[in-house]
Amino acid sequence: MKTDTALSVLGALSHESRLAAFRELVQAGPVGLPVGELRDRLGLPAATLTAQLNILRNAALVHDQREGRVIRVRANYLQMNALVAYLTENCCGGLTSCEPATACAPLVKTRGRAR
Repeated sequence: MKTDTALSVLGALSHESRLAAFRELVQAGPVGLPVGELRDRLGLPAATLTAQLNILRNAALVHDQREGRVIRVRANYLQMNALVAYLTENCCGGLTSCEPATACAPLVKTRGRAR
């Protein structure tokens, strides 16, 4: 990840509502959440959530998919992991005793089970 990209991603996360939305989507896993459910969980007006999601989209932190009348939003784990890798690439000055953070690899839930 380049520095300008990292700054864009960090800037997108630097707002309480956007950070809360992104965290909800990360916790939801790869299936994501319908926009309406995310709005209900956060208690935000629809227009506010739309504006906040647009900023997260522009930073490539989330992506969405239309499913009939529903728009499902998902966290972009690749972008999140790239940011963590960027932030920790020189962790502890290269000491072998220092272990950088590991990448998040969410499990896919199928019929109530994780795989």
